[in-house]
Amino acid sequence: MADNFKSFRKRYLIPTETLSSISYRYKRITRQLNKDFWGIDSETSHSLYVGSFGRDTATNGVSDIDMSFTLPASLYHQYNAYLGNGQSTLLQKVKDSINKTYSNSYTGADGQVVALNFTDGIKFEILPVFLNKDGKSFTFADTNGGGTWRVCNPRAEMDDFAIRNSVTANGNLKAICRMTRIWRDKHDVPMSGMLIDTLAYQWIPGWEYRDKSFLYHDFLVRDFMKHLSEIDSSKQYWRAPGSGSYVWKRGNFQPKAKVAYEKALDAIKYDADMPYTAANKWREIFGSKYPTP
Repeated sequence: MADNFKSFRKRYLIPTETLSSISYRYKRITRQLNKDFWGIDSETSHSLYVGSFGRDTATNGVSDIDMSFTLPASLYHQYNAYLGNGQSTLLQKVKDSINKTYSNSYTGADGQVVALNFTDGIKFEILPVFLNKDGKSFTFADTNGGGTWRVCNPRAEMDDFAIRNSVTANGNLKAICRMTRIWRDKHDVPMSGMLIDTLAYQWIPGWEYRDKSFLYHDFLVRDFMKHLSEIDSSKQYWRAPGSGSYVWKRGNFQPKAKVAYEKALDAIKYDADMPYTAANKWREIFGSKYPTP
């Protein structure tokens, strides 16, 4: 089973060639935005990977690529002075800039981000931000409800998440976050990536095998699914690591977690004498990404 989970990991990690393509596009987007908003020719300045990619919990074929781009503070004052939804106008300006580089790709500006979809299935979501006086958190535009400004602190989230992951052997925190994303998409579970990462972050310090390797990944899945299934269904939100931002639930995930927990129990029971049956149980949880023995 340990070998199967090692093979599973190779399948759910983003391949090197895809990472190279992501990096190339990230740099092109950054360069164009820097030209238009800062008057400089840089592929790296003012940009930051955020979201699941920034926390290093993104999964092959599942996760969008989230990035922030810091704009000059003068633009905040300019668009904040608009009488009606300057936030929407700001997002359109960022969209127009990106279109200069990617004119043949779909781009859309809605909510808080500019979305950029590529034909190979990779999707970028660019969050225009302004750096706050604390030098860490950001203010960003929300076009909903007539337009408003909100605050986020992705650096604090990423830092705290990385610290907690470092005290688990074999990157078990990141591993369970990635595997849970595979399960979520296979079974249409109403959970955001931020909620998965937050719940795993809060749970793993108390997991007795947190310092173990692939040999315990079957227990890792079993025990986290059990934990998810037992969370009070009336609870509506949690606080994100580092930033303390509210992470709201989209629906009750507990029933599907209970089913996954019971399948994991069966898979572990069958592992010694019926490895094909065990693998099929894991495939019922994760789909075809989980290997057959």
